[in-house]
Amino acid sequence: MLFSFESFATLNHWLAAFWRLILLNLLWVVVTLAGLVVMGLGPASYALAACLDGWIRRGEGPPTAATFFHRAREQGFRPVLMGWVLLGAGSVILVNLLSLTDWYLRVANLVALAALVLIGAYVFFVMAATEVVGARRQIVTALLLGVGSLHWSVLGATGITLAYLAMFRLAMPLLLLLGAVLPALLVALILRSAWRDLPRDPEAVRTDAPAPLTKGVPA
Repeated sequence: MLFSFESFATLNHWLAAFWRLILLNLLWVVVTLAGLVVMGLGPASYALAACLDGWIRRGEGPPTAATFFHRAREQGFRPVLMGWVLLGAGSVILVNLLSLTDWYLRVANLVALAALVLIGAYVFFVMAATEVVGARRQIVTALLLGVGSLHWSVLGATGITLAYLAMFRLAMPLLLLLGAVLPALLVALILRSAWRDLPRDPEAVRTDAPAPLTKGVPA
């Protein structure tokens, strides 16, 4: 059975999107390592969130390397500071988990770790896609978004974990090429619907976007 032209066009579109995701993942790795993780994690994660939000929700053209590097610089030192907060909090929690013996303290730190994971997943999207200002308010907003979308987060995290395991066993190079971008893509897809429910006030989601340059990810 022969493919129609529309089938080939759809396949080509999805393959192009797949290669863009690989590009974003590689750019995230480059910027993170260029900043020796401590200085690079925040800007790289912010740029990844901003590119995915613009591409998936606001209909901007598929992100390029130039777009990614521009996003990584556009908020100055603020993403670096946010990265420090997340790394610092994560380090404290991990040290506590390794050193504490009381079960209730370990449980408390596991809960704190789960909250930190939710914050880390959503906070850079809050920075990129909303007008919420101030690190504390951005962190609180990210936590509320994560808790409000907890069912989708859990389902998506389960799916991504299974995908990681499959890639680890069957296609290790794919794990290296998509490891960072898959969770960010999941959050972008979750928030595409969540943003629609937010009020349009000064701290609401940004809707300003240039006209699409090329076809983006299908809805």
